Amino acid sequence: MAATSDDELDAFLESETIAVIGCSTTPGKPAHDVPAYLQTQGYRVIPINPFAKEILGERAYDSLAAVEPTVDLVDVFRPSAEIPDVLAAVKKRHADRGDASRVWIQLGISHDEAVQAAVEDGLAVVQDRCLKVEHARLRG
Repeated sequence: MAATSDDELDAFLESETIAVIGCSTTPGKPAHDVPAYLQTQGYRVIPINPFAKEILGERAYDSLAAVEPTVDLVDVFRPSAEIPDVLAAVKKRHADRGDASRVWIQLGISHDEAVQAAVEDGLAVVQDRCLKVEHARLRG
């Protein structure tokens, strides 16, 4: 499902653990500030950044495949050109572990073909929307 309605978007917010691909160590960048906001809202944020050991007080992982805890939602801060590879990694994790069935691709990032293929493979995907903005709007 490619989520677009408020009810569909709100369903993504039922998640507890969010893996953030491209999570930044730099305050002021959306890839840092959005996950920090999510933490203040009670979500567990698992940073994925191969260049960091820890972000926002959580261990940072090199890849989605390396994440040990169960993941409810994957939030993506990577360039549009990388979305096919990111979605392939999510699909693999979902097939192998049964988690990570929802993907949120941040504002300004999209790849219609890859998203369509992921949806056809059973993932629920939001693209080109800010998770922080939608959370504040729907649950604020």
